[in-house]
Amino acid sequence: MAKKPTIAITMGDPAGVGPEIVLKALDNSRVRRICSPVVIGDRGVLGLIARKLRLKPLNDAEVKGVSSIDVKRLRPGRPTMESSRAMISYIDEAVSMAQDGEAAAIVTGPISKEAAKLAGFGFPGHTEFIAHLTGTKDFCMMLGGVGLKVVLVTIHAALKDVPRLVTSASVLKTIKITDAAFKKYGFKRPRIAVAGLNPHAGEAGMFGDEEKKAIAPAIKRARALGIDAVGPLPPDTVFYRAVRKKEFDCVVCMYHDQGLGPLKLLHFEDGVNATLGLPIIRTSVDHGTAYDIAWKGVANPDSLIAAIEMAVEMARAGKKQRG
Repeated sequence: MAKKPTIAITMGDPAGVGPEIVLKALDNSRVRRICSPVVIGDRGVLGLIARKLRLKPLNDAEVKGVSSIDVKRLRPGRPTMESSRAMISYIDEAVSMAQDGEAAAIVTGPISKEAAKLAGFGFPGHTEFIAHLTGTKDFCMMLGGVGLKVVLVTIHAALKDVPRLVTSASVLKTIKITDAAFKKYGFKRPRIAVAGLNPHAGEAGMFGDEEKKAIAPAIKRARALGIDAVGPLPPDTVFYRAVRKKEFDCVVCMYHDQGLGPLKLLHFEDGVNATLGLPIIRTSVDHGTAYDIAWKGVANPDSLIAAIEMAVEMARAGKKQRG
C-alpha cells in the first residue's frame, strides 16, 4: 500500500469555528483513510473545544503546537491580539513544513482579515501571504467542487475597479496559470472557458469593449500557445455549459462574484479554495470564521473535508507526474 501523504492543516482563528471543524474533519473515516493529518495550532484550544463540545480529542502526534494561548481569557467570536498573532503563525509554520518536504500539502482553516489586521498583518488574506512566503509573483485563486471550478482574474477588488484591472496581460496570465496547474494535477488538456465581463459578452461592443480589447486577444494568444481556451463567452450561459453540458473543466471569471455566485449555489457547504501557481500545494475552506456560531457545536466540516481530499488528490497527481 502506498504511503499516505502528510497534510499540514492550520487550525485557523482560535476564536472562530476553525478548531471545531478540524476536530470534526479528523474524526471522519475518509480523511483518515487517505492521509496522515498534522494540525498546526494550539493544543490547549483544541483540548478545550474537544471537551466543551464532546468531540474526539487529537493525540499529541497529530498536533504541532506553535502557540500557547491562555484559554481562560479566550472567548468565542472575540479574537484577541494573542489569538490573531497565533493564527498567522500557523500559516507560517505550515508553509515551512511544505517547503521543507515535511508535508505534501497544506490545508488552511478560516481566518478573519479584520482580526489579522489587528495583529499587524499587512496582507489582504491567506493567498497573498502564502505567495509572499513562497516568493511567488504569479498566482491566482481557484474555487471549486465536483460540479464546478472557477478561477478568478481579479479577486478582492471593488466592482468599479474591475474594468481597468481586466487587461489582456491579466487575463492571459490567469489562463496560463490555470492551464499549467490543471495539467500538473492530472488533466492532459484542460478545457478552459473564459467568461466575458459584460452582459452577453459585450454583444459586439454594444455593452462594453473589454471583450474586444482585452479578453479576446488574451484568448487568441493562449490558443497560439496550445491552450484549449474558449471565449469570451456570455456569463449568463457559460456556467450552464460547464455544469450541465460538461463542456469545460473550469471557467475563468473576470471578478469575484461572477464566479463565486454560481460556485456557492452548487457548493456552499463543500466548496474548496485553492491557490494556483504556488510551488507548494495549498487548499482551504471556502468560508470564514463564523464567529456567530463559534464553539456551539453546529459548524459544518464539509468544506474542510473537501479541501483535505482535494489536497490529497493534487499531491498524488503531482507525485505521479514526477514519476
